[in-house]
Amino acid sequence: MAVSVVKRLTETVWHPFGASVQFLTRFPLPAAIPFTPPVLTRSLVFFPAAGALIGALLAGCAYLFDLALPALPAAALLLAVWVCASGGLHLDGLMDTADGVLSGRSRERMLEIMKDSRVGAMGVLAAILVLLLKFSLLCSLLQSADWGTCLPLLFAVPVWSRWWMSLAIVRWPYAGGENGLGSYFRGANMGRIWGSLLVGVALTAAGARIGAFSPVETIMLCALALLLCLAAGTVSAQWISRRLGGLTGDTYGALNELLEAALLLAAVAAIAG
Repeated sequence: MAVSVVKRLTETVWHPFGASVQFLTRFPLPAAIPFTPPVLTRSLVFFPAAGALIGALLAGCAYLFDLALPALPAAALLLAVWVCASGGLHLDGLMDTADGVLSGRSRERMLEIMKDSRVGAMGVLAAILVLLLKFSLLCSLLQSADWGTCLPLLFAVPVWSRWWMSLAIVRWPYAGGENGLGSYFRGANMGRIWGSLLVGVALTAAGARIGAFSPVETIMLCALALLLCLAAGTVSAQWISRRLGGLTGDTYGALNELLEAALLLAAVAAIAG
């Protein structure tokens, strides 16, 4: 009986969670995870949890860097940690997506450009602009003395951007062909997304309660993060989908980068207000 329970938990919790961590981050895991379609579809529920690992790393590093360094070098180091936590995977997707969708070519040619390992001018510009925006926003956060507010907000950003990624995988058709990794998620349904949303809310609430947020403020934080993801994410995903006939693995990464920047911008605006 105990063996059966452990096996069931491994299949329904550990493998999907591990797949989400390996798919979205560069955190090492002590065991190999089977990247099969059933495991990957279940892993959508744990996308916010993978984001929470990055958020916890960012919050901890932000606090330590700010103790020893001025805001500008601390923000630069924190941005480097952020990029390295995902291995630059999502940033690479942003560059490939920019090269493709901003090329002005046919749909087929756009997809071919995105598969090219070389980076074009549009991809470089997109990466520079997003990284510059993130750097300036991180610098603003680090200059705030209210760590009870800043750290939970920084923690929540990668949680919600990756929740949106799980929704985008289910909500829009996949345009990357039969061999792309994104094709493994085709069996996923909205039930996974509701589960992913609950995980995101629970993790955000836990982070907010560790900080200075009251229960009402925690509810408002989750609601505003959800609304911003739905608004900005839907506009971005719909715009890309019209040009490509759907989304691809690269565009999932691009959407994550854009939403991280949007959520961080909203956090800085809220603190400044």
